[in-house]
Amino acid sequence: MKFLDSARVYIRSGDGGAGCLSFRREKFIEFGGPDGGDGGRGGDVFAECVAGLNTLVDYRYQQHFKAATGMHGMGKNRAGGKGADAILKVPAGTQIFDEEGEVLLADLTEIGQRVRLARAATAASATRISRPRRTRPRAAPIRARTARSGSSCCA
Repeated sequence: MKFLDSARVYIRSGDGGAGCLSFRREKFIEFGGPDGGDGGRGGDVFAECVAGLNTLVDYRYQQHFKAATGMHGMGKNRAGGKGADAILKVPAGTQIFDEEGEVLLADLTEIGQRVRLARAATAASATRISRPRRTRPRAAPIRARTARSGSSCCA
C-alpha cells in the first residue's frame, strides 16, 4: 500500500432550496392568499478527525466533494428540508491549507475534532404579503426570493 501524505481536494457547499410560489384556493374559502413554503438550507462541508486512519490515500481517487442541495419549499406553508452535510474523514495531525497552500485553515490534532470548511448557502423565501388577516389581497406580489448558490474552494 502506498503512503500518501498530501492530497488536493475540491469542495463545494450545497445550494439553498427554492421557495414555493403558491396561492391557497378553495371553493368555499373566501379569503385565499399566498401559502408557499421557504426552501431549505444547503449542506455544509466538514473535515473530521477520526481514529483508525493514518494516510490520505482515500483522497487520491476521489477528489471532488459536494454537499447536498436543500429541498424546495412546497404549498400549504411547508418548508423544505436541510441538505445533507459532506464530511471528509482525515487522520490525526492533518493540516488543511487554502488553494495556494500558504494560509493554514485548520490543524486537526485530536480525535473527534471537526472544522467547517465551506458554509452552506441560504435558502429562498416563499411568497408572502403583509396585510391584515381578514382582507383579501388585491394584487399580491407574484415572486419569490431566489436561493443562493453554495461556496466552493480547493483545499
